[in-house]
Amino acid sequence: QVQVVESGGGLVQPGGSLRLSCAVSALTFRDYVMNWYRQAPGKERELAATISAGGTTSYTDSVKGRFTIARDNAKKTVTLQMNSLKPDDTAVYYCNARNRWSAREYWGQGTQVTVSS
Repeated sequence: QVQVVESGGGLVQPGGSLRLSCAVSALTFRDYVMNWYRQAPGKERELAATISAGGTTSYTDSVKGRFTIARDNAKKTVTLQMNSLKPDDTAVYYCNARNRWSAREYWGQGTQVTVSS
């Protein structure tokens, strides 16, 4: 069983920064596409950022230029650096690991990010 554990959420003022981390227990971390999803109150979960096994990144339009996803295959971790945060970024952020061969997915428990003055 693959375990996915997020950390790093919290309360930050508009314009501030936060860094989320996700640790994955998979033996073959390099075979996983890593995603950060988020779910705001009353809204559907949305895909915020993706990094492929080879390191290619993509972002939803609302976070482009502000968020950066990165992975460390040796440490089996993925991070989401969030800058210039806005109140609309307030959500529970979930780390997702998807095996690129089987498409099997594993989810973390989520971490709350609140952007408020």
